[in-house]
Amino acid sequence: MTDERLKAIPLKSLQAFEAVGRCGGVTAAALDLSVSPGAISQQIRKIESFLGISLLERSGRTVELTAWGRLYHQEISKGFEQFALAQQLLEKARNETALVLSALSSVVNKWIGRRIFDWQALHPDVPVRIIGRDREPRIGFDDVDFRVSYGSDVLQHEHYTELFRDWVVPACSPALMQDRAHAARDLFEQPLLHVEWERHFTPYPSWADFAAKAGVSFDASTPGLSFTLSSSAIDAAVNKRGVVLAQLSMISDELEAQTLVIPVDMRIALRESYFLAWDRAALQKPHGHEFRDWLVAISRQQAVASAPKSIL
Repeated sequence: MTDERLKAIPLKSLQAFEAVGRCGGVTAAALDLSVSPGAISQQIRKIESFLGISLLERSGRTVELTAWGRLYHQEISKGFEQFALAQQLLEKARNETALVLSALSSVVNKWIGRRIFDWQALHPDVPVRIIGRDREPRIGFDDVDFRVSYGSDVLQHEHYTELFRDWVVPACSPALMQDRAHAARDLFEQPLLHVEWERHFTPYPSWADFAAKAGVSFDASTPGLSFTLSSSAIDAAVNKRGVVLAQLSMISDELEAQTLVIPVDMRIALRESYFLAWDRAALQKPHGHEFRDWLVAISRQQAVASAPKSIL
């Protein structure tokens, strides 16, 4: 085959064929590339015409790579892997002076996203990029320098240290329960907001746990509104929708602004701690080591603020 003919193969056709082989079918490839299955099939026919061979074996609604197709896919996949690597290297180079911190969504929304302004005041010339996502990044491969993880998820990473164990406490809008002394049983007369984390996490403290600690009878089958994000449940409580077992680390601003109050100060510890993981190369960035030390320091402060005074 001449060099001219190879140059005529459209990159879009190669991309379609690579996706079919990687995803295992035309429909899956179409979803991956956000195009129609018809568009994928059209690109495959175009590349088959250029090569003069069949790349796919079609049987009804299913397709498989032919022997020629498997051989061809094996080789062109190497090129697309290089494309992906080049993009990652470019992203890393573009952000090499920025410190990139990834954390769970609620941690970004209600804790580190607020505290980061203290760091910025101390280091106004140091760019920091914060990413809120619940799926653990691949440190050293993804464009992430530091990651705030919860519990055993941190074991996916090579370098890490414990930050703090948070505690939850009943919180609600002052409009819901007036500013006076309340007993734990009074809380169960109000709408209860529940936090139910995704199943791969250890369970979040429940109202049944709180009732048991307070010595109050509670029907665990009582209907209520549940949230997978702690931050969403806290926002609902601020909006007078009920009482929530809120993490102390996430409601300091609301308590200060008096949009939330603690009607009964009875605290329950989370079952696991938060951890900080990092890419070793991140410590070579300007202020990378200092940033890690700052995160650890504010976490130590948070551990003291969250825990009941009786255990300190």
